[in-house]
Amino acid sequence: MPLDFVSSVLISVFLTGVLSALAYRRNVLTWDGSLASFVVGMVIGIFGDVTWLFLLLFFLLSSFLATRYRFALKEAMGVQEGIRGERRATNVLANGLALMAVAVLSLLQPPGFPKAISGVVFLSALSVAGSDTLASEIGVLSRHTYLITNGKPVPAGTDGGVSVLGTACALGAAVYTSIFGWLVLSYLAGIYGLRQSMPASPIYLILPMAIGFLGCQIDSVIGATLERRGIVNKKTNNLISTVSGAILAYIILLAAGPLPVA
Repeated sequence: MPLDFVSSVLISVFLTGVLSALAYRRNVLTWDGSLASFVVGMVIGIFGDVTWLFLLLFFLLSSFLATRYRFALKEAMGVQEGIRGERRATNVLANGLALMAVAVLSLLQPPGFPKAISGVVFLSALSVAGSDTLASEIGVLSRHTYLITNGKPVPAGTDGGVSVLGTACALGAAVYTSIFGWLVLSYLAGIYGLRQSMPASPIYLILPMAIGFLGCQIDSVIGATLERRGIVNKKTNNLISTVSGAILAYIILLAAGPLPVA
């Protein structure tokens, strides 16, 4: 039997509260970042589905590990996020607004946005965020970085800079985020009768992988052009990239026609 509204709210409060509190305690998020995380999680859990919160937890864990990886070296290079790698509310919202929008649309089901595609679109946007985070946090340690628009060598941490290491990390993150999300949304949602699931076909596993990796490259292109000129900042770039990933996934899914849901 599907979870009712009250059950969804209670589970969302518990999971999101624990997630935000642990993130603050472990210096993954600042106090305002934790508050923003709680709001994002509640919107996603209530309007989307509580299973989506497991995907957020997975994203946060992988981001934490990537941030802490060789942190002393990043600190010495001056390329670390925040003081101790923590993210503020602006970072959370930059990656979370697209996810919240998908959750709200999945509940409202406006014309042209059937419920069947919501899980795939959500996972695609999350894959972009995961791919970009890992590429940034580990790719910055590469000794050879090049500007994505012209291939010229640039210092590590340069906006729009890419490397073999960072590109490999971007692809790896897109792959493992998509596999985990596909398993959760295809099987866990079905087993527990939750509101959202996603097509079980491997085609819809490949799509978030491709979108995640492509979204990371979009982020780099924007970084090399608009961000380097001061037209947008890093947070705005993240927002544009995740929104672009969600929109691109949506367009491809609509073009593919009706989706078989597990």
